[in-house]
Amino acid sequence: MSRRKLVRFAENEQNPNVIQFGKPIFEEIRGNWNEKQFENQNPIVVELACGRGEFTVGLGRVFTDQNFIGVDIKGSRIWKGSSTATEEGIHNVAFLRTQIQQLEKFFAGGEISELWITFPDPYPREGDEKRRLTSPRFLEMYKAMLKAGGIVHFKTDNTDLFNYSLELVQSREDIEVIGFTSDFYQSEWKDDHFGIKTKYEKMFSDKGEKIKYLKFRFV
Repeated sequence: MSRRKLVRFAENEQNPNVIQFGKPIFEEIRGNWNEKQFENQNPIVVELACGRGEFTVGLGRVFTDQNFIGVDIKGSRIWKGSSTATEEGIHNVAFLRTQIQQLEKFFAGGEISELWITFPDPYPREGDEKRRLTSPRFLEMYKAMLKAGGIVHFKTDNTDLFNYSLELVQSREDIEVIGFTSDFYQSEWKDDHFGIKTKYEKMFSDKGEKIKYLKFRFV
């Protein structure tokens, strides 16, 4: 392991906005995010596969009356968002280091108000369907953790993953599709990201890739 990663991991251990294995709060946080982490009762918004945390931190800057949690398993990536939030004094942002498959261990029923799934791995092979973050397995997980009427946002550059996800949610009676587009920045939904682009989204856009977007809620 490189020295730079070791330094970042050590800083994650010290940063109170990083919740990870080994910290006491890691075992206590489920159902207690407002009390134990943010010390307020503001709505909780979660970004899955947050990477370097640009979007999570960006949302925290814009909406100071909400709490934002970025989830990723890569500690060296989370370090960037954590450090930025610390340097800027953004106290409504936190990061959870865990595999998304374990998400139910960290959020109680109805604890999340809104969910963002941003540019996840498409897992294109048919046998990997269950690993897609919009597969039935994950949708059931989100449904249990979201408040009634809580909104899910999904963004991707991958056409096959987008079509798979759209077809799946449209087939379910317990999901209301609010809107979708295959060209986000030319659509009526373009302001839903509040001008915040992640490193990967900017890279995809610069290559001419059209960004796909889907917005839905469980009913």
